[in-house]
Amino acid sequence: SKPAAEEAAPKKKSGKPKSGDATVIRMPLLSDTMKEGKIVAWNKKVGDKVKSDDVLADVETDKATMEVIGYAEGTLLYIGVKEGEAAKVNDIIAIVGKEGTDIEPYLDDEGEDEATTQETATPQAVPSAATTAHSVAASATESSQNGRVKASPLAKKLAEDKGIDLHNVQGSGDGGRIIKRDIDNYQPSQAPAQQAAGTAFVPQTAAVGEESFTDVPVSQMRAAIARRLGESKFTAPHFYLTMTITMDKAMESRTAINEVSPVKVSFNDLVIKACAMALRQHPFVNSSWMGDKIRQNHHIHIGSAVAIDDGLIVPVIKFADQKSLSQIAQEAKALAEKARNKKLQPPEFSGNTFTISNLGMMDIDEFTAIINPPDSCILAVGKITPTPVVEKGQVVIRQLMKITLSCDHRVVDGAVGSRFLQTLKAHLENPVTMLV
Repeated sequence: SKPAAEEAAPKKKSGKPKSGDATVIRMPLLSDTMKEGKIVAWNKKVGDKVKSDDVLADVETDKATMEVIGYAEGTLLYIGVKEGEAAKVNDIIAIVGKEGTDIEPYLDDEGEDEATTQETATPQAVPSAATTAHSVAASATESSQNGRVKASPLAKKLAEDKGIDLHNVQGSGDGGRIIKRDIDNYQPSQAPAQQAAGTAFVPQTAAVGEESFTDVPVSQMRAAIARRLGESKFTAPHFYLTMTITMDKAMESRTAINEVSPVKVSFNDLVIKACAMALRQHPFVNSSWMGDKIRQNHHIHIGSAVAIDDGLIVPVIKFADQKSLSQIAQEAKALAEKARNKKLQPPEFSGNTFTISNLGMMDIDEFTAIINPPDSCILAVGKITPTPVVEKGQVVIRQLMKITLSCDHRVVDGAVGSRFLQTLKAHLENPVTMLV
């Protein structure tokens, strides 16, 4: 079975631990907004040998699922948080040290309240029956001994997310180990033909008019989205400015650029570059409300929202105004891929000074977005639509795109936001200005 949390240390203390006998592993701060982390999987069990670069556990934060490195040599002596449970930042999650070391002093040394860490962490994640079943299946993957299933941590997480019993998956890795591609390629087998003739299976459905529902546990990421954007919406006084951009020249320029660029440039890359250049001229749009002061950022770090399976994350392109279109395109593509695979590191999704949310690829005409703290503005981008317009008395078809700037009125006034949009419009409607 999977390693369980050790029993809390007795109240009686056995003195201070000897220096160097063991290392206490705590829940690390893996993002700037992280309050707690949930253990998705332990990759070691109590008694296993540990090297300093071994991945001890996979932890789900409010932003991504990340690996926790032991940074210690020795034996895994103690696991303080079970899989599926949460622990607050800086709580003890494991102890690594010399085999036979008494861990009681290390636990007692935390003070009286630390003995209750296990109890206070347990109720943070309440899995549904389905999740519990998947956890049981995943718990059989720790080793290949005694008929257990071997699987990589990522494969275990993907299997749990998709509701796949790992006992039914054929592994293609070393020694039959189940890896990511096995989960991606898994096809459920046909239901066994155990029904007697004339007793065909009839699916159970809710009676007409009968109410039903499913309670979905709130993930760390979803809880963070709810908390941060709720605070933003009800703290920052939002107002909105909408403008229509003629994208004909941008479309022509993109086609020409992609004929020579080492990476394909998207329309979103053009918007990022145009915003970066416009922010140079309008520093208040690149600012943050700090309570008793307004911080004007001299650097331009643009976040671009990426939808993932269980929420939303905003990878950040640092110093976007200093990068070429092809550099922005390459970095944006790499960050989006890492975001979807939950492999982003904290520096890659923090530090934003301005954010873009683009739903044009979802066939959305226009929308308003909630400001992403600590930014003072966020740009919502809709799809490009062929639209008849009148020019010099003639009806012509133009490729139009609507954008909406959400502004924090504590920092940005209507005139400031409008001038920013005018500059942005000038860059997008005449893309050559972004190349000089």
